[in-house]
Amino acid sequence: MAFINKGGIFLSDKSKKTNDETNETLTNRQGHPVTNNQSLRTVGNRGPSTLENYDFLEKISHFDRERIPERVVHARGAGAHGYFVPTGKAGDEPISKYTRAKVFQEEGKKTPVFVRFSSVIHGGTSPETLRDPRGFAVKFYTEDGNWDLVGNNLKIFFIRDAMKFPDLIHAFKPDPVTNIQDGRRIFDFCSSSPETFHMVTFVFSPWGIPANYRMMQGSGVNTYKWVNEEGKAVLVKYHWEPKQGIKNLTQQEANEIQATNFNHATQDLYEAIERGDYPEWDLNVQIMSDDDHPELDFDPLDDTKIWPKDEFPWLHVGTMVLNKNPEDYFTEVEQAAFGTGVLVDGLDFSDDKMLQGRTFSYSDTQRHRVGANYLQLPINAPKKRTATNQTGGQMQYEVGRGSQSPHINYEPSTVGGLKEANQTGKEYTPMVEGKLVRETIDRQNNTKQAGETFREFEDWEKDDLISNLVAALAPADKRIQEKMIALAEEADEEYGRRLKEGLAAASEHTESSKTLGGTDNPEEAVRKGHEADPY
Repeated sequence: MAFINKGGIFLSDKSKKTNDETNETLTNRQGHPVTNNQSLRTVGNRGPSTLENYDFLEKISHFDRERIPERVVHARGAGAHGYFVPTGKAGDEPISKYTRAKVFQEEGKKTPVFVRFSSVIHGGTSPETLRDPRGFAVKFYTEDGNWDLVGNNLKIFFIRDAMKFPDLIHAFKPDPVTNIQDGRRIFDFCSSSPETFHMVTFVFSPWGIPANYRMMQGSGVNTYKWVNEEGKAVLVKYHWEPKQGIKNLTQQEANEIQATNFNHATQDLYEAIERGDYPEWDLNVQIMSDDDHPELDFDPLDDTKIWPKDEFPWLHVGTMVLNKNPEDYFTEVEQAAFGTGVLVDGLDFSDDKMLQGRTFSYSDTQRHRVGANYLQLPINAPKKRTATNQTGGQMQYEVGRGSQSPHINYEPSTVGGLKEANQTGKEYTPMVEGKLVRETIDRQNNTKQAGETFREFEDWEKDDLISNLVAALAPADKRIQEKMIALAEEADEEYGRRLKEGLAAASEHTESSKTLGGTDNPEEAVRKGHEADPY
């Protein structure tokens, strides 16, 4: 039976077959049964082939286009479906005190989610043991539409201003000439951008190589706002805490895993869900009044900083369970598109300058990568009614203007068309005042928290951090080494001393560049290789 969707477009019945078809019959995209999938149509069995090979042309031309542009960042990923269950509270208080977002209000209510884990810098087929922050992006399919909580496994970021983001990524990506990731380039940027030092301390420690996706924390990283029914707002930070516990790897342990399995984290997640060992995370938030908090030695909108847990305690607001693997990786994981601007009523933006820049960049890159109509794909579409006047663009398959006249694709209109929704809850209207400037924030305090983090590390974590930093910094220009040592000394006396001593000991041993996590020189492959005769 054929049917028409809500956009007025004729769709076929996917169960309809010709007389000789079964559920196993191969067809092409036009629905034609394919009777020979082994051979081109040729003049004689040796060829040449003819141009009218439609089945082949459709098959090979689609194959030529199987890959969409790879994400510039977060290319290597894995994902799973699940659900989120709220407590209805923020700690011991009703959550409605802070936000009117419906996803949080009703204790025990299940909201479907899709989660994509990823590495940040490396390509789509790179080993999952490489040193790198990990993406932790959650799409909530709420009754008010989609909410994307896009973050990382670590609670901070390298920079606090979106203007510097392309430069950061360029420095961490491979050299544009050699196509090799180079620690000298990375630390050239980081040593001249002291706000990166806290993140460098995390990334070059075992926290830079999570053991897998199930056993790592997640964080929204940026500062957001919650808005209640009265239109009053608070600042909020999000934290995912794995019920499986947290495990990280040293560089040596990662090397050993990579030698035999470069898909270990994807495999671990998939197999855990297949055997019914569903991973879970508690969602906790930190809440702060919506002002600049002059009593703090950092700006609460600075995403290179952690909000101290003793001053701003974690409040449990819900739990997420992942219980279903994707049915098709490309359709669901690769085409999944997230954006920091995807917020529902009761959630809002802060003035965090990285958040402001990400909000444009994320959705813009999805329109480039997947297409103008990427939100019509099932993995990205909300699980509720949509009705817009957006039209056209590559791969449109749904008009989506509801039941009004198809002639009216604009608003306002006297004779038909879509109407604006009613505002429920008092609108949040913050006061904004000040001169337009290009300046950094006042309370930078770039190294204090890095020192606190170092002192909280266990001895084996400190050892691995120093070893990794020395290996990556050893080939760098002495001026860069000195700037990194100065930042470490400013953060913590032991930190600076050990880094200085390590670099002094390593200075006579290498002049070659090191990749993140790199150990052996390329000459090792020549020395260890086995000779062979030509054939």
